[in-house]
Amino acid sequence: MAHDRDVAGIRCSAVLDRLPDYLEDELSPADRDQIEAHLRGCSWCESFGGAYASLVATLREQLATAEAPDADTQRRLRERLGIS
Repeated sequence: MAHDRDVAGIRCSAVLDRLPDYLEDELSPADRDQIEAHLRGCSWCESFGGAYASLVATLREQLATAEAPDADTQRRLRERLGIS
């Protein structure tokens, strides 16, 4: 990773690895506080994290209203993905 600074005792790469847990609110309060301190001090991670959070929110919204594909489409998709 070209951008990997240590801010608030945690590196950018570690923050990015923990973003899914952060967005799911699955971190301890101490870990959450450390990541939030990093985000306040690192404009790159703050920008990337904001874009990532926005993308996740959009995908969740779209998936919540999406209709399931018909059985034939599901079968073809499984075949192409190599899923039994």
